[in-house]
Amino acid sequence: MKPTDNPADPFKKALAEATRTLANEPDLKVSYSVDPPGLSNDSARLPQVTRRMTRDEVMLARGVADAYALRTRFHDSSTHARYNPQGEVAREIYEAMETARCESVGMRAMPGTAGNIDAKIAAEAKRLGYGDINEASQAPLAEAAGYLVRHLATGRDLPPDAANVMELRRGFLEQHAGGTLEAIEEVLSDQKAFARFARQVIDDLGYGEELGEDPDFEEDPEDQGDEAEEEQSPESEDQGGDENDQSDSSEEQTEETSEADPDAAEAQVSQDDADDQEMTEDAQMQEGEPPADLPPPPISEADVNYKVFATEFDEEIAAEDLASPQELERLRAYLDQQLDPLKGAVSRLANRLQRRLQAQQNRSWDFDQEEGVLDAGRLARVVANPTTPLSFKVEQDTEFRDTVVTLLLDNSGSMRGRPISIAAICADILSQTLERCQVKVEVLGFTTRAWKGGQSRERWLQQGRPDQPGRLNDLRHIIYKRADAPWRRVRPNLGLMMKEGLLKENIDGEALEWAHKRLTGRPEARRIMMVISDGAPVDDSTLSANPPNYLEKHLRDVIAMIERRKQVELLAIGIGHDVTRYYQRAVTITDVEQLAGAMTEQLAALFESDPKARARADRRRAG
Repeated sequence: MKPTDNPADPFKKALAEATRTLANEPDLKVSYSVDPPGLSNDSARLPQVTRRMTRDEVMLARGVADAYALRTRFHDSSTHARYNPQGEVAREIYEAMETARCESVGMRAMPGTAGNIDAKIAAEAKRLGYGDINEASQAPLAEAAGYLVRHLATGRDLPPDAANVMELRRGFLEQHAGGTLEAIEEVLSDQKAFARFARQVIDDLGYGEELGEDPDFEEDPEDQGDEAEEEQSPESEDQGGDENDQSDSSEEQTEETSEADPDAAEAQVSQDDADDQEMTEDAQMQEGEPPADLPPPPISEADVNYKVFATEFDEEIAAEDLASPQELERLRAYLDQQLDPLKGAVSRLANRLQRRLQAQQNRSWDFDQEEGVLDAGRLARVVANPTTPLSFKVEQDTEFRDTVVTLLLDNSGSMRGRPISIAAICADILSQTLERCQVKVEVLGFTTRAWKGGQSRERWLQQGRPDQPGRLNDLRHIIYKRADAPWRRVRPNLGLMMKEGLLKENIDGEALEWAHKRLTGRPEARRIMMVISDGAPVDDSTLSANPPNYLEKHLRDVIAMIERRKQVELLAIGIGHDVTRYYQRAVTITDVEQLAGAMTEQLAALFESDPKARARADRRRAG
């Protein structure tokens, strides 16, 4: 080994190979990062192992690797999705129990993984402060259910902090679902049977209304319909006569039944249903009766169960409508004054981004075309031989010219001061830079109209505080710059972020969905969204009347929807907050002074034309 080699590299390589073998996936991509661990369809991100290779680092990496490998090997995503409950609490319990099942099956089959997974559980429980919890109401029910499943399935004692959570909730779990849990041995190795088992446990615990429809019951109406047709078919065939010739018997059947009884001519169930429905609709139209009211569309496309108590107080507003032109100019001057020392550095980074983009805009041509721009370089051939036809050339299109970028800025109160100032000036400089490169830019902001709930919460109080009201604050979505508006026209708008009293709460999920809808309505072929935030969604009025992870769960659902649809390339920058646990493509900065560099590097990587160069950039960010 060379002195300059990283002593952790052999271990990391061996662990990666062991993970692929354990998962039975030779093509599984294994990487190491300071970002939170994660598992996707074809890749696993493990905790970073430094040169020191401390015991805690090694055990945590091995534990996470084994857990991900066992999940990959023993988990079927389609079966999981089929039985996945609709409600939030039920879904969390279901997910925790399935994770425990995969790890338990692996630990029983391969006992060497047990100690590693215990180390992972211990590290997670310590990080979440489970050892400091002393009341059952503080212990997360889903985690306790998962711990209990693992304990019952393996017989192993849990690490102390995790055991604390399980024991605080164990009495409740065994009191309500003890009888069901006794059957765990019978279903552990069969994911489909275990999914039904988990749904029964959830029902026993009192969350049956969150399960949704029984997926195994959905086929019954079709089966019953087929049976009804089969039961009625022999009667029709008896009237028709000849069973050996189906087409002839059908015609004879119709004629005979029509002569015998005109009312029996419509014997087929499916035709009866269709005719009855048409007759009912016709009768309603003739009598002037309106059709039955359709259910209102869901508030969120990402989660049909996401609720909003009142939407009429929300607003989508242009920045110029929140302040007078004179105030906007004053605020813009104040912004420039505050950031004058930083502006030069940001401008240099923006110029570097522009050079990287324009380097890809160097003209490339298709020569020897029948039409286009006359190729002067080939005129000598025509002079030498007048019978030679003229040669034309056509400029090739660059890949990113038909592109739009949305910058979505968190305008919450925690961004007040230097973070919001730097975010504003970065958005300003990048708008100019990308505009020069023929890339359209939209700048949006999101906050609420009031602290701790606005008119929505007042109405909720007047109606007697109904349970589970959903979002309880009034949204304010701000348009600082539309994609088609030139930067010079809207330059003062970004100064609005300096306005006293503008920055309040942040409800990221709905803001992200709003920005996504605006982007997908654009005609550009390529759409990019960059989110800049300094924390998880926070709205005191909403969180006080709903589950504590209500807004965070919705944010995850929206991100999953956007990344699944792939209409928009999504990336995020967290200021002092780890957003990599939400977004697949994200970076976290610890100092707001790093924001400009992070923004330019992220955008430059997206526009990188060489896939290998993009991969190198991703590795640099991961390292």
